Amino acid sequence: MPQLNPAPWFLIMMLSWLTFTLIIQPKLLPFISTNTPSTKLAPTAYTSPWNWPWT
Repeated sequence: MPQLNPAPWFLIMMLSWLTFTLIIQPKLLPFISTNTPSTKLAPTAYTSPWNWPWT
C-alpha cells in the first residue's frame, strides 16, 4: 500500500512546517494583538446552597 510509505509524505510535512514556522508565522505574529493583563479582580459570584428535597 503506497500510503504506508512515509518517505515522500514526511518530506512534504517537514517542508510545510518549516515554511510555516520560519516564514509565515513571523509575518503573522506582529498583526495579532494580545490582551494586556489587567489588575482588576473578577467579581465573585454569590452562590446559594441547593435545597435538596430529600434531606
